Amino acid sequence: MAAAMLLPVSVELRAQDIPGIEICTVEKAMERRTSCLQSNIDFLQKTITKLSADHQRKLDAANRQIESLKATVAGLEKIVADLQTAQKQMAEDVKKKVDAPATKETAPVKDGTK
Repeated sequence: MAAAMLLPVSVELRAQDIPGIEICTVEKAMERRTSCLQSNIDFLQKTITKLSADHQRKLDAANRQIESLKATVAGLEKIVADLQTAQKQMAEDVKKKVDAPATKETAPVKDGTK
């Protein structure tokens, strides 16, 4: 029963015209040739519209990704600047600590002797 129901459907599918570019020069009657050409034009316009929309979606997705990456780079630049500032501060602190004992050693000691 199920196979009998599918048989008429498959026959209908084979009988349908598949949209695409047709060779219109084989048509002898002018109205059939014009109809064939119009069918080709319609097919090409639909294809171009579909491809344009598809490419626009891809461009929009790429632009969103670019903006996201720009935000990430800006955040990373801030982190690097903060780390560089902290590194300079630590270097200055180390230099101060190294310089501080040296000044104490060079100062005269007051122990009562000359």
